[in-house]
Amino acid sequence: MGLSCPASAILCLFLSPSYLTFTQSSSPTSNTTVLDAEGYDLQPNTMYYVFPVQRTGKGGGLALASRDRRCPYYVIEENNELSNGLSLRFVAVDNKPTAISLSTDLNFVFNAATICVQSTTWRLGDVDDVTGHRYVISGGRTGRPGVDTVSNWFKIEKFEDGDGYKIVFCPSVCNFCKVVCGNVGVFIENGKRWLGLSDEPLVVMFKKVG
Repeated sequence: MGLSCPASAILCLFLSPSYLTFTQSSSPTSNTTVLDAEGYDLQPNTMYYVFPVQRTGKGGGLALASRDRRCPYYVIEENNELSNGLSLRFVAVDNKPTAISLSTDLNFVFNAATICVQSTTWRLGDVDDVTGHRYVISGGRTGRPGVDTVSNWFKIEKFEDGDGYKIVFCPSVCNFCKVVCGNVGVFIENGKRWLGLSDEPLVVMFKKVG
């Protein structure tokens, strides 16, 4: 099990499961554009559904669920493989691109409301005291890249072993921060599919709403 530290901390030290590595936040971005399910460029601030490439028995789209009936809400993969989940939009770090590129720092923002008085922007939570996992949760801040928002930025990368993309946490928004990097995958617990840092990434595609 790792050690817990505040998401806003500049330096966070953890025990090292195989999927976690220390990385200086200075990796260059790629000019390769992310494509949606129809082969078009992924657009910023446009609504999409995100669901697994392999839908047979692998769950459906992404949504939010309460864990232990407390806030914040956690990001989950729906159990119903036919469900598209909740729509979301991507906000790029410079908020100006005409298309989303691989390895670009992004906010993921659900088009939804919850009983928790907080945003539906994704952020990476602290290490869970019980499971030892770091889950993707809501309550992040959109924009304002820097040390105070490091936990709110994710990237889209091409899946190396086949079709589709993977979501990774390895933000580059703070030049002097050291961050823990990893793939975003799924943990099946208590009958639900929770997103968090994992050895095995969730391989996804993007479908434009409407």
